[in-house]
Amino acid sequence: SPLQYPMTGFRVSPLKKSLIPVEDILDGDQVEGQGQSELTISSSNLTQLNDLLSRVTYTSTIYHIRTSDLVYFTFEDHKAIFPIMIRRPSVPVLYDPGKDINSRVTIITKTFLRYKELNVLIQSIRKFYPKIKIIVADDSLKPERVSGNNIEHYIMPPAQGWFAGRNLAVSQLTTKYFLWVDDDFVFLNETRIESFVEIMEALPELDVLGGEVSGDQFYFVLEYDEGDESDGGCLRRIRGFHQPLPGYDGCFLVDGVINYFLARTDAVRRVGFDPFLKRVGHTEFFIDGVGKLMVASCKGLSVGHQTHRAQHKYDFYRNQGKLEEERKLAHHFFKNYLNYIICTC
Repeated sequence: SPLQYPMTGFRVSPLKKSLIPVEDILDGDQVEGQGQSELTISSSNLTQLNDLLSRVTYTSTIYHIRTSDLVYFTFEDHKAIFPIMIRRPSVPVLYDPGKDINSRVTIITKTFLRYKELNVLIQSIRKFYPKIKIIVADDSLKPERVSGNNIEHYIMPPAQGWFAGRNLAVSQLTTKYFLWVDDDFVFLNETRIESFVEIMEALPELDVLGGEVSGDQFYFVLEYDEGDESDGGCLRRIRGFHQPLPGYDGCFLVDGVINYFLARTDAVRRVGFDPFLKRVGHTEFFIDGVGKLMVASCKGLSVGHQTHRAQHKYDFYRNQGKLEEERKLAHHFFKNYLNYIICTC
């Protein structure tokens, strides 16, 4: 075929008009349809024809920030079709890369009625990271004072829930990364945030990097079949990984990780946490992030877990009843338009 064209398409901005500069058309050249949806170019000289073709431009006429079009290109008996992506250029949002771990990472957590565990966590953090910022979202029934250097304690209305607290904590971040920890974790000698950051800086395509809690490197993949308009999709959660992370032993590319991870602030903000999920929620965040977040899990990035003690009031709020479980599933199936879910853990 004598036609040359951008096979993978190219990108233009909406409503940006550029007229075809063909004022110096030579004898025998014809250009018809300028500013229209169909353009015809002819010339008796191949060099002049190629010169005219090199100055053809495309202009979208309907404002849309994210759409596409197809261009049909014909010459004698030859035909070609290629796509054009119409995108509004976005303004970059940059984060100060920082000079040390304290200016790169913020530790965030959500607490509810577990001040004893929270204080143990904070003390363990301060043992290894005396200056790093800690953000605590707290929806306890009767909030207690949480004090200390470089700690931000945000009081929420009572029992607003797990994901609402995560949203609040993430909304207050000013660093490039954040480390999520549960309020009953404990930092160990092996808990090195620098190891997380080193991997994330080396692999900028990663958005979330999970570790292990008390030796448990829990991770999973999500297989999603879109289904059709009448039935909805099918989602399978499977214990496994897509493939090893090249260059890092014990690291795997996955879809979801354990509740201990370092993440890029801007990437997680684009997905967010569904505040409908109050008592139980984990996989749902990663479901919302399918196709939006690049996730990995690494062995050796460790944190400890405190021994559980009986807390009847906490357990009452934490454990969902049958009715609440049904409401959660109904919300989940509707929101993600699912027909069924299969969990192979």
